[in-house]
Amino acid sequence: MSAWLDVPVLHGSFVRLEPLAMAHASDLARAAEEDRRTYGFTVVPRGAEVKEYLATQFARRSEGLTPFAQVRQRDGMAVGCTALWNPRTWPGRQDLRAIEIGWTWLAASAQGTGINAEAKLLLFTYAFETLGVARVDLKTDARNERSRRAIEGLGARFEGVLRSWSASWAPGEAGALRDSAMFSVVATEWPSVKSALGARVGGVSIQ
Repeated sequence: MSAWLDVPVLHGSFVRLEPLAMAHASDLARAAEEDRRTYGFTVVPRGAEVKEYLATQFARRSEGLTPFAQVRQRDGMAVGCTALWNPRTWPGRQDLRAIEIGWTWLAASAQGTGINAEAKLLLFTYAFETLGVARVDLKTDARNERSRRAIEGLGARFEGVLRSWSASWAPGEAGALRDSAMFSVVATEWPSVKSALGARVGGVSIQ
């Protein structure tokens, strides 16, 4: 399966996930130019590059990318991006068995505010309860300890490091491969992960 998914707006208390559109460009340009010290291993455009970045993300839809803007509820500002990615079907069938959450970044002012955790809760909920997948993957550069701690904090299980698995986005490593730390949540774990993650974001109702 390669086509992008037609996912509606997903609403939380801190964030809503809107299908990424060029209308988000000006907000994202401002968001991307806040403190960039946490972006050492992450694909985050400079402000002047946002329109090109969005066009590239739209083109990746043919590869199975379903991108979202992370819109902060309290002020309606787009403060980052995330995506569903790499959908896989059951052998000989068209229904999904697995999908990945990735291509995530947030403005510095949105980090540590509950937006990331709630956005992941929204995406996990949609993946398991609407798409009916058996597994959701997450991965990060194996050197990115901050990201690894954040993923583990969501309740995802660390599965190991795959060597030379993904393109590196670290400065000065264009064209190089990175080792990727792999994590997942599977369907049997989802009820307990949902409960813990919901409590973490304040017991909010996920629609």
